[in-house]
Amino acid sequence: MKKVINSFTIRFPSRSNNESFARAAAAAFIAQLDPTLDELGDIKTAVSEAVTNCIVHGYRDSVGMVVMTVRLLEPAAVEITVRDQGCGIEDIARARTPLYTTGGAERSGMGFTIMENFMDKLSVRSSPGKGTTVRMQKALSQRLSGRAK
Repeated sequence: MKKVINSFTIRFPSRSNNESFARAAAAAFIAQLDPTLDELGDIKTAVSEAVTNCIVHGYRDSVGMVVMTVRLLEPAAVEITVRDQGCGIEDIARARTPLYTTGGAERSGMGFTIMENFMDKLSVRSSPGKGTTVRMQKALSQRLSGRAK
């Protein structure tokens, strides 16, 4: 296990306007590791997908709480956990299949695929009726010799 050098946790209602807040909060915090613009863009996109899944699928037509934890790991990596206490996922393997969605015709069904492609590791734990936890990790390039501690 890599050593945690800094972390934060935020809780926010599952309203669509909070998706951009979560993305910006994660990006601002991760900036202390001096990621490349591509790395930061990948992370922001993955966070956006994870939070949107909580809003659209986890809580569906209700408002609940989303909890996001961002951990900075030595020497230069980030771990992001996004959790809800919504309806949960009955079949995680099927939910991770590209183009599968429970969100209607306006949804692409690519959320987990995007997270998987933009991050180095993705794990999904879920229990029907109890919620879902998505954990993502990404190693960052080491552009600086003395990163923030």
